Amino acid sequence: MTPSLHEPERIAPLAVLPVFYRLGGKDALVIGATQAAAWKAELLAAAGARVTVIAPPASDPPPSAAVAPEPAVRTLARRWEKQDLLGMALVVADVDDDAEAARLAAAAREAGVPANIIDRPAFCDFQFGSIVNRSPLVVGISTDGAAPVFGQAIRARIEMLLPDGFRRWAEAAREWRPLVQSLGLPLQGRRRIWERFVDAAFRSPDHAPSEAQRQALLASAANAGSASGRGRVSLVGAGPGDPELLTLKAVRTLQSADVILYDSLVSAEVLDFARREAERIIVGKRGHRPSCKQGDINALMVSLAAAGKHVVRLKGGDPLVFGRAGEEIAACREAGVDVEVIPGITAASGAAASLEVSLTHRDHARRLQYITAHAKNGKLPDDLDWTALADPAATTAIYMGKLVVAEVSSRLVAAGMNPATPAVVVENATLKRERRFHSTVGAMASVFAEHALDGPCIILLGWAMSEARRGDVGAPADPAGTHGGD
Repeated sequence: MTPSLHEPERIAPLAVLPVFYRLGGKDALVIGATQAAAWKAELLAAAGARVTVIAPPASDPPPSAAVAPEPAVRTLARRWEKQDLLGMALVVADVDDDAEAARLAAAAREAGVPANIIDRPAFCDFQFGSIVNRSPLVVGISTDGAAPVFGQAIRARIEMLLPDGFRRWAEAAREWRPLVQSLGLPLQGRRRIWERFVDAAFRSPDHAPSEAQRQALLASAANAGSASGRGRVSLVGAGPGDPELLTLKAVRTLQSADVILYDSLVSAEVLDFARREAERIIVGKRGHRPSCKQGDINALMVSLAAAGKHVVRLKGGDPLVFGRAGEEIAACREAGVDVEVIPGITAASGAAASLEVSLTHRDHARRLQYITAHAKNGKLPDDLDWTALADPAATTAIYMGKLVVAEVSSRLVAAGMNPATPAVVVENATLKRERRFHSTVGAMASVFAEHALDGPCIILLGWAMSEARRGDVGAPADPAGTHGGD
């Protein structure tokens, strides 16, 4: 099998197009004297528009007219007329009925002005979403009018997650951008600078960027200029499958990638976090199946980095646990390519979390050991310490043991392990299609014989597994089952 290019899926249908519209110095019209209209007038004024509010003479002046800075908002106590719409960037109105809404919408289209009729989506050319304001960092949320309360709840969640200090970092980025642009660096060099800026922002979100940090940015620009032709490699752990188990650093790295070399075990949901423009190349490695040769992967990774690309080598689980990271790191070092490693959650930890069991339960385990049952020749390694593996005070996680589980079972029992020692097999750990099977060391081979386990499996064994949660996910509970790995 050779590496193959994988095109990202096309953009799924959008109910609305999210855009950010500059209103500074433009004229906007608000019609109506309701609280909703007043809020829209204040919102438009906050975005820099010159707002005209037209309200019928019998109405009280909109509350926003009293609080919005003059001359940003002016109020006209009369009914609207067609000519009021001419030259407006947009119009927002709160009217009494559908007939008035239809008349206003028609007049707006005749004047070429996009219109929003509050709470009457059938007459709207655009809608307002919920807003998270860290200006110049602004987040807009829309449910296309289907569930405003849901949108507000999402806004509240983002408000909690997005530090208020990001406002100052966004302002600093706007101030410093012309300086970075003036350095004449290629795209790769500029991107490297802003990646470092982002890392600093996430490390110190509540502190305003300092002059020292600005100087550090300039110093990194000098380094980026001297190394602008060189790329780099990031070995990133994708975790066992659930995209929510990605680290923040892994997500940021995926979003800065030029090329992603990923294994077959990496889920599509994880790839959704990647920068959309990134080239995706599958270098599928599945045990006992057609796979790319490690040497070919190393060569491709190094050649892409040598061409100035930021290469993300995306690996299931943790790249440092049976992921052949050592060979890839060595290839990068030999070629003089900068390499970093971003750890991920290994399959054993993901499976243990699903089982709600401690791998080092103090009543049962004094030691935790990870082993691979897959040597370079595809067979069970011949240098395993079976006496240590049979230790009743240890918990053992067996990776890639699907085809040799019967031999593992017999070797463990021959080394003195009680065949009644609990064992659990977990297939597709942490994914929605995860399945768990509880068994024993003596009987665990029957799990694979009786069930069609096509996904990646990890086997956890030891007396700590007696505390594991029973039941299955995605299939009927099976007290005679087992589960497995990265």
